[in-house]
Amino acid sequence: MSKYIQELMSPQLMGALYLFIAFIVALYLLAIVYVFIDARRRGAQAWWAWGLVSIIPFVGLIAYIALRPGSYQSDREEQELDMALREHQLAQFGSCPNCGTTIEKDFIVCPVCNTQVRNVCPSCHKPLDAHWKVCPYCRTHIQ
Repeated sequence: MSKYIQELMSPQLMGALYLFIAFIVALYLLAIVYVFIDARRRGAQAWWAWGLVSIIPFVGLIAYIALRPGSYQSDREEQELDMALREHQLAQFGSCPNCGTTIEKDFIVCPVCNTQVRNVCPSCHKPLDAHWKVCPYCRTHIQ
């Protein structure tokens, strides 16, 4: 049987076999590098540990793909900034001091409990904030 194997193993076939093995080893090393880089970008706290786990052939890479953080760190930071911006925009309207209902900037009374939340200009009847001394719409002095 070894005679047949020696006849089959021509130099061209051995070269192709070595090339295939080199390709598999290169894929393995690239998978390890990918896990190191991806774990850092995703903000994994122990990114180096994921890299060490990925050294285990096939199982390490599959475990990382199954258990890695769902999104990148930069995406999470962007989502947090977006939420903070939306909360800031909502906070500009304010809330009723009596019942906590969200009050828009042109409301004079709370639509739920009828509490007065802003003053009204005696001239133009526009809503004014409590700390304003002059109406910004008609220049009337507020007492």
